[in-house]
Amino acid sequence: MDLTVNLKTLAFECGLDEHEKEQLHLRARSAGLTVCGCAHGVFACKLLHSLKGEIQRHIAKGNSLASEEGSGLTVGILGMGHIGKQLALMLLERTGIKPSHIQISTRRPETSVEFAQKGIECYFDNRRLAAWADVLFLCCLPSHIPKICADLASHLPKHCLVYSYISAIPVKRLAQLLGHNFILKPQYQFVASDCEDLWLTQSNLPTMALNDPMLIEASCPLAMSGGFSLGVEWVCAVLYALLNICTSANLASTEALLLINNLFPLKGPHTEEFIAQSFVNSSCTLSLASAEPFPWINLADTQAKDTPLSLFVSRRKCIQDSISTVYKSLLESSQK
Repeated sequence: MDLTVNLKTLAFECGLDEHEKEQLHLRARSAGLTVCGCAHGVFACKLLHSLKGEIQRHIAKGNSLASEEGSGLTVGILGMGHIGKQLALMLLERTGIKPSHIQISTRRPETSVEFAQKGIECYFDNRRLAAWADVLFLCCLPSHIPKICADLASHLPKHCLVYSYISAIPVKRLAQLLGHNFILKPQYQFVASDCEDLWLTQSNLPTMALNDPMLIEASCPLAMSGGFSLGVEWVCAVLYALLNICTSANLASTEALLLINNLFPLKGPHTEEFIAQSFVNSSCTLSLASAEPFPWINLADTQAKDTPLSLFVSRRKCIQDSISTVYKSLLESSQK
């Protein structure tokens, strides 16, 4: 409970001069970026976590020696600043991923006692974290990136999805520094809005924001409000990441499409499913045998240009609605 509510002399704005008050909108933007950034990272992890479970069960059906339980998605967080801490809490509260499947690398692991007590292993070894994780979140300062990339280059497994929160470094530049193209980076844009202050309703407790249906609605990637927008490129990059996970598991293209479509159930008379042509161009589709995996997709490239998938999604309202529905349902279902 906030004891300062309605006490004007203890309010954040008290004591600010007129020039400083003109910058108050930046506080709402900061809160909004934290909420949206963590929410979208959690959404991507929940999809990947679900897909990995489906892949394991699919493989187990054809192999009596395989376990249906699988190892589960492993998530690494590199950096324990504000965004790293909020992300770790949201992953614990919202994804169903076990604490033993989350690890943190930080220069000061002794400051992460609260996470260690929850069962998350904390240490300072970036290479170890990258080699272990299926998804690696970069939550460090831009000034630390040259050293971190030099440390990680040639040590990242091909299947490790790097999720970057570092706004100052474009995805293609990060791919060059890491020598790795399986990178996902949300690119937020500021837009005019009269409701930016809605993010301040949970400014002191960003991890509680996803308890508010209004904020979940406002953070929906294909229909964001509250002063932000996120292009279809990010959504398509998430879908391509799902496809690459299937490819790394050596699933046939038909099997991959079946599992991905199962993540986005469509209802109603005017519906479409993802097909091979949704992801790759016609020439690639013609040469792709049904029992053959999809080719590996360079995720850094897909976020910098139009792709068959971005054109497919942007032209089909039913697909956009399905993705939005899944986003809201996944974030509203708290799995502690």
